[in-house]
Amino acid sequence: MESLLEKDRVRLRELAVKQLEFANCEKNNIILKKWNALAQGRRETPTVRLLFSNFVNEVITPRLQCEGSEARKLEHKLLWTMVGRELFDDDTPISPTFDMQYVSRVNPFGAEPQVSLAKIDDPKGYHIEPILEDLEEEMDKLRGGSFSVDTEATRQNMEFAQEAFGDILSVRLVQPSLTGGITNPLVRLMSMENYYLSMYDAPEALHEVMDMATRVYEEYYDYLEREKLLLPTFDFTPVAQESFAFNSELPRDHVEKTTQCWGFLESQETTAVSPDMYGEFVYPYQDRLVKRYGLLSYGCCERVDALWEDYLSKWKNLRKLSVSPFNNEPQVGEYLRGSNVIYYSKPRAEFVTRRGSMDEDALRANFKMVCESASGCLFEVAQREVGTIYGDVERGRRYVQILRECIEEYWKP
Repeated sequence: MESLLEKDRVRLRELAVKQLEFANCEKNNIILKKWNALAQGRRETPTVRLLFSNFVNEVITPRLQCEGSEARKLEHKLLWTMVGRELFDDDTPISPTFDMQYVSRVNPFGAEPQVSLAKIDDPKGYHIEPILEDLEEEMDKLRGGSFSVDTEATRQNMEFAQEAFGDILSVRLVQPSLTGGITNPLVRLMSMENYYLSMYDAPEALHEVMDMATRVYEEYYDYLEREKLLLPTFDFTPVAQESFAFNSELPRDHVEKTTQCWGFLESQETTAVSPDMYGEFVYPYQDRLVKRYGLLSYGCCERVDALWEDYLSKWKNLRKLSVSPFNNEPQVGEYLRGSNVIYYSKPRAEFVTRRGSMDEDALRANFKMVCESASGCLFEVAQREVGTIYGDVERGRRYVQILRECIEEYWKP
């Protein structure tokens, strides 16, 4: 691993000090009370965040100063941890530790996708180049899924961070939520059209492929248990879809089984098929993985309202449900009201991304509906799918402020 330049060390230590200050300030204590209330099933003040993963080039990249590649990775992570609080004044909780993850990888299929990006700066979309057209004839291309955990690379990464600023921020190894995505990697290999047609043209082959991928994840979970690589999933540790693992149900000190950890699943690629088709081709395989988790967070941008009664409601360890604008949001609120499942709202993004000034009246009207839908629910708000704020940090801060005002006025515990 490369040597740490003195200039880079100074920069990293300055950022480490800033993160520790954020972590120890009174505002962080107030924010942590909100997260802990959710964790304990209390309907108090919902959390509000503006997520920036789609416009990192506006809020992180321009501020990078380190020259060494490894130092820049650490700098990027330090800045990432603080963007929500530092720039938008949202409810991002700040840890007093510098959290790192295992260098690991799971590929449920034995092939890599081929995608092409638009020839512009920072492209958001991509085009899939299918590696197979006929699932029955070309299924062998998908065999050979694999997984790996590189403990040596993980150790080196942690030692590099420890050397840089470990006397300021304790370097901690954490485990994010376990994942078991199948439909997304499959679509990236065969295209959405071929995937949908296979439900009709090659149902037996599709079932075989779904089982094949599910077994890769099951074997990966077995490996983590056997090699004693599992870590507790609680407080600041990441839950997929950019949330956190605050909870009062999972072990905090030691885990031996995946059933003691958070898990995350989604299948937004099947949002256009009927609930019965989801029930036939997706649910049985997700259900196998859900049984391996202690708690579950479910969903991305897909409809969950149509799946709730016959499928998703059957998972008693479900604790966080993604509610995107593609849903009948009042209906989802009816399903979750009074339950221990968090209404994880991902509001419409166009109010913050539209050119010119924000239409605050339209934003308030839409969020009034969201807040009323989520009344009586455990409520977490994360504005995702924002492609740009045009480099205007104040736009982001104002957006967060308006969401908080709407919650105060319209959401009822």
